[in-house]
Amino acid sequence: MVMAWVMSAQADPMSGFGVVRPKVNKPAPAFSLVGLDGLRHRLSDYRGKAVILHFWATWCTACRHEMPQLAALQKQHESDLAVVGINVDRGNRAGVVRFMEQIHVDFPCLLDAAGEVRNRYHIRALPTSYLIGRDGRFVGRMIGGRDWRSPAAGKLIDDLMHPKEVNDDE
Repeated sequence: MVMAWVMSAQADPMSGFGVVRPKVNKPAPAFSLVGLDGLRHRLSDYRGKAVILHFWATWCTACRHEMPQLAALQKQHESDLAVVGINVDRGNRAGVVRFMEQIHVDFPCLLDAAGEVRNRYHIRALPTSYLIGRDGRFVGRMIGGRDWRSPAAGKLIDDLMHPKEVNDDE
């Protein structure tokens, strides 16, 4: 199996948020999953927005704390940012619905019970979040929970939504 992307060995010192940036500027793998809303969602549906692709499960304690913060970010930046949750529970749709209702999260939650997208994105621990730029290319990956209310998170989101142009001639 070919890796979806190759990560650098070090966290990005600029973000202060534990983001590992890719060595190669690759597009995020396309996918199509059905959401709790019963509709089919594709990664390409969010093209033009920065995306936080958040892999989680109902049994994940860190996910329970992090997801309301991600929902708040989604509301705050709804015109420029899409938070998309990918639930990896196997055959527990009713439990996922209860979980989302309990924590009052309303960003799109897609179901990956078969693990196809989880495997394509090489998820090995939860939560794992991928940052995807407006152009559909990987910006970074974070494994483990984060405090999305922190100043470092604010800088990260700003950098994700408004990337600085890189001049390769310098």
